[in-house]
Parts: sequence; structure tokens; C-alpha cells
Amino acid sequence: MSARPAVDDRKHFIEAVRTFARRECGTREQRAALTNGGTEAHNQAVNRTLAELGWSGVAMDPEWGGAGGGVTDACHLLEELAHGKVPVFGLGISMIVARTVQEFGTDAQRAEIVGGFCRGDVFSVAMSEPDSGSDVGSLTCRAEPVEGGYRINGQKTWISCAHYAEKILLVCRTEPTGDKHEGISMLLVPTDTPGLSIRPIETLGGREVNDLYFTDAVVPADALVGTEGGAWRQLMAGLNFERVLCAAIFLGNAGAAFDDALDYVGTREQFGRPIGSFQTIKHRVADLATELECCSLLVYDVARKVDENPGGALSREASMAKLKVTETAKRISIEGMQMMGGAGYTTEYDMEQHLRRNIVSTVFAGTSEMQREIIAKAYRL
Repeated sequence: MSARPAVDDRKHFIEAVRTFARRECGTREQRAALTNGGTEAHNQAVNRTLAELGWSGVAMDPEWGGAGGGVTDACHLLEELAHGKVPVFGLGISMIVARTVQEFGTDAQRAEIVGGFCRGDVFSVAMSEPDSGSDVGSLTCRAEPVEGGYRINGQKTWISCAHYAEKILLVCRTEPTGDKHEGISMLLVPTDTPGLSIRPIETLGGREVNDLYFTDAVVPADALVGTEGGAWRQLMAGLNFERVLCAAIFLGNAGAAFDDALDYVGTREQFGRPIGSFQTIKHRVADLATELECCSLLVYDVARKVDENPGGALSREASMAKLKVTETAKRISIEGMQMMGGAGYTTEYDMEQHLRRNIVSTVFAGTSEMQREIIAKAYRL
């Protein structure tokens, strides 16, 4: 059978997402209305609309309401939404939770979480702690097994989307062992659980992340996802997916920043001509365009490999994609602001928002330093 129809379907899908973005979020006025003046990164009404269109679950199993696509399809969706400045920050994170539950959860959990995601529900992941960031294995948040469930105590920090999530996929320690990578489990915790307090952390990007405080918060035994004490292996199995999705989102962000800078230097005139016609600007644009093209090729090459070998060890490739794209997104935002001069610093243009959102990309979902460590390890260094 020819692969051509599938290619055509994907092209139509991409164009449909682009059309949606232009229609719903194509002006600064529309985006301001949807984001409370740029202070919120997620609009749940828009997120629900994406689910109603059948797009949210593009990479989920049809049995649970998805479209049956792969990582490549998810990357196209997230890239185009980010490029179109559609405020659905919670979509990518929820997709990671849904994918984890689809892989390791029970049928009841899949129906609730994967099905809920495909209907537009938002979920969050809680791993980092005040003293446990890049070294996730050092986490201390404790879920003590008790009759009928687990009692949770501890703190999580930098938790994206928790303030509007239905449930949080909590990574915690259920058994103290001599090996920091053992005795870790995943629990699904409803955000209205007594004993859970969610407090905002104000950032340059607005309201995105939170501190979580657990004080004798109890969840039932069926909140456990996968094997008790075996979450480390489950986490490692999902990292390829997470890093490639992250790369796709910031590829879209980088493309939007590039387009805004290009539009400005093509119309802003000094010394009687557009500033983009001066060599110092046009060579900079050429370099950034080349970097952006390299990023796109890398992201979709890795996504294709993940689709072809879902259980394969692609940590090197996934880390390369995350590293390259986020560093490029940060660079394009900084250089875009420089090319736009004072205009790039004002809230009249989107460039200052690009900078605020992309500057943290090299920290989200694993820092650039940790990605380099993973890549170097693949070369036995």
C-alpha cells in the first residue's frame, strides 16, 4: 500500500491546525483576551475545543478515545499550536501523563486519564522538590502505605499546570531503600484531595508553576500507576517521549520568534531602507534560519525513530533534540530582541513574551547541562 495518503492526511492536519491558530489567536487582542493580558499560559476553553476537534488525542490509542497516531503527529500538533501562539500550555504536559498511564496504568485508569485527556482534561506531573531537581532519584516526598491506600507527606516544587489540573501524577517514595532509584512509585492524586495545598510561584512567564504541599493527604490503593517501587524504570521509559514533545513545542516557539523578528526587520526603515537589507542583519537572519531548519530536521528525525521503535533506547537522540531546539529558541529570542531594538523590549510587540517564555526552555524538562551529560554518556565519557 502506498504511504502517500498518510502523508496527505498529515499535511491536511497541519494546515487545519494552522488555520485554527490564525482564526482563534491570530491577533494580539485575541491572545490578550485568552491569557488575561499575557499572564496565563493556558486557556481551558481553547483546550476543550482542541479536544472536541479530535486533535488532543492524536497520539493516543483509539480504544481510549484517541486517533491512533504517533509521536510525529503529536509533534506536528504541538509545534503548530506553539508557532500559532495558541495558549494551551497544559496540553503537552497532559499528553505526557496520558501516555504514561496508557503505557503502565490499569484499564480503569486508562479510561479515566487517557479518555479524559482526549476530552480535554488537564493533568500535571510532580517530580521536582526543593532539594531534588536534576537528581530526581534523591526525592524525599513520602507516600506511606496504609490500609486501603497511601498517606502522602512532603513538598514538590516547579510543578507546571497544577493549579488547573484535574489530577497530578505524583512521583514519590513508597519504600526507603539503599538504592535511591528503587522504592519510587507513581500515584494519581486529585487536586482537591484534603491535605494537598497548591501555591503559585510567580515567574517571568506569568502563572505557570506551583509549589505543592502534602500533609497527611490520603489516596486509595488504586491511585498507584504501574508497579509499586518501580517508577524509576517507568520514568526512564517515558523520557524519549517527553523530551521530543518538549523539543516540538519550543521549535514552534522559536519559529514564532523568528517570524516576528523577520517581519520587523523587513518593514522597519533606517537610513532610507529596511534594516533587514543591511548585511549585519541579513546575515544574522540567515544564520538563525539555518539553525531553525536544523532543529526541525532533528526533531522529526527523532520522532520518526521513536515511532518506528517505541521501546528503543533513544536517550542520546532525544536529548540532542531537546538540547538543540531549546538553546536555539533562546538564541532566536535574544537576537530577535536585539534586531528589533527598543521595540523588542516593549509590550507592544510579542518579542518580549518570546524571550520570557523561551529563556526558561533550557531548564524545563531537564536542563541543557543534564542533556549534555546524557549525550556524553552515550559516548562513554
